[in-house]
Amino acid sequence: MSSLVVSRRPKSENDGERSLIMDSATSGDHLLDQHASTPGFVYVLAFFSALGGFLFGYDTGVVSGAMLLLKKEMNLSALWQELLISSTVGAAAVSALCGGSLNGWLGRKVCILVSSFIFTIGGLILSLAPDKVVLLVGRITVGLGIGIASMTVPVYIAEVSPPHLRGQLVTINSLFITGGQFIASVVDGAFSYLSHDGWRYMLGLSIVPAVLQFVGFFFLPESPRWLLQKGRSQEALQALSKIRGGQDVEEEYNTIRSSIEEEEKEAGGGGLVILRILSHGPTRRALFVGCGLQMFQQLSGINTVMYYSATILQMGGVRDDKQAIWLAAATSATNLESHAGAWSLLGTCLSLTVLAAGFLLSAQNSPPVTLHPAEAQNSTCRQYGFCEFCMLDPNCGFCYRENGTGVYNSSCIPVNQASTDHAAWGRCSNQTGANDSSVWAYNYCPTSYSWIVLLGLILYLAFFAPGMGPMPWTVNSEIYPLWARSTGNACSAGVNWIFNVLVSLTFLHVAQFLTYYGAFFLYAGLVVLGLLFVQGCLPETQGRQLEDIENLFTGPLCSCGAFSHSGSRDVQYIRVKGSNVLLSDNDASDVE
Repeated sequence: MSSLVVSRRPKSENDGERSLIMDSATSGDHLLDQHASTPGFVYVLAFFSALGGFLFGYDTGVVSGAMLLLKKEMNLSALWQELLISSTVGAAAVSALCGGSLNGWLGRKVCILVSSFIFTIGGLILSLAPDKVVLLVGRITVGLGIGIASMTVPVYIAEVSPPHLRGQLVTINSLFITGGQFIASVVDGAFSYLSHDGWRYMLGLSIVPAVLQFVGFFFLPESPRWLLQKGRSQEALQALSKIRGGQDVEEEYNTIRSSIEEEEKEAGGGGLVILRILSHGPTRRALFVGCGLQMFQQLSGINTVMYYSATILQMGGVRDDKQAIWLAAATSATNLESHAGAWSLLGTCLSLTVLAAGFLLSAQNSPPVTLHPAEAQNSTCRQYGFCEFCMLDPNCGFCYRENGTGVYNSSCIPVNQASTDHAAWGRCSNQTGANDSSVWAYNYCPTSYSWIVLLGLILYLAFFAPGMGPMPWTVNSEIYPLWARSTGNACSAGVNWIFNVLVSLTFLHVAQFLTYYGAFFLYAGLVVLGLLFVQGCLPETQGRQLEDIENLFTGPLCSCGAFSHSGSRDVQYIRVKGSNVLLSDNDASDVE
């Protein structure tokens, strides 16, 4: 986005820097030349930084396939499955909220080194865990690393990137997150063939990228903006020059320094940063938008799909563990798509509707229970008349026979509490099933509509990836002034992880109470609310200096979306000497 940059000749000795708003219908040059050659070192920085995103994606994605093996080897209940998944998310929420203070104190580089070290320790604990309690400790440890990385990496990349590449480079982090999730699902598929302990390799391989990032970051510079904020001017100039490949950085350096000095005067210096953010109108509005985006990203159900994708496919009727894991890998590959646009949110909503429709059709055509054998335990399982209701009860499973046309001799029987692979008694009680063709289905029903569930998952990830996938992280790395950037990103990342905990900890229980199709219809409705929020509250930030973006939030809350998306008027803020005015088209002739 290029802009017409102009300046008003000062008519008085007013030393205060102000802002002008100019109509940019005519193309011109940006304050900093956006078409200057980009040094390759910027991409090296982005790569090693985004390894934190890769670890984020890998550690959150690998659990989908590992859980299918873990729940058998360790006989995990639904509660323990949810604990092992949501404990990582909860720990990430805590460390993300603390990450703002750590970033301000230690700097971006040190925080990334700390997160990669924590990832390494967590990976070792997970790969060596003897029981589910130690496994839980390992998942919590990994979560602490994820939280720090999730709010530090986008900030670091945004602060070292040229303005015209900032969005693209921050999006690399999101690409690495989805790439990590895809690689995790492939690793899940590869190690699913091991008869024992395959999950150890799945969870432990995160050590490799963590060590690579830890070693690489020893040779990378600190953020020049953070160094300037700490008064280390000479180090900041050297770091900026190195990042820009030896180009003349005097103008950019002076712009950043002037902005920091002005922000410190406006911020008033002392007090808790969060209180200063809330008391300052533009940063308060920016924080609301940033936290809102992170909230709707999670309420759209993305991590339910990523954490439980293999389980969801089993719920949709895919019987074999290995097949479910490989199909989950195929669906996660669609999360690497890169088509951008506002339509992606609408597509996410429609794909969730397709997913819900697949479960709805399966429920409406659920095979009936034809046999009701007497049992000494007097459980509730024999009261169910259809597989759908039997499957929703975690204490029951569906035992049946099938021929080429359908299901027959079916019954709902209590599950073996020692292993969900077979029933507590009866013809499905022996997993090997000698001379008996009976099939045991736990947590799913035989259905011919599995392909609709698979299609829904593929469409969901394909549409989600370019929209609500990278958008919240990219926007939050841009919209706060430097004095509020660490705290603002920490708060928004904390909101992301808090709602991540909420969604992942409740999904299996929500599915039991609302049915599977009800849960996904709920997520589809929440995506509609997110679409309205994005259209109404999010301004365009592309191509603007980080130091100028705060001005986009000077207007009333959630009036900026319609204003910034207008095709006829593009707003550009320019720092000049003079007074704060909004120029009309007639005023443009006064500006030289």
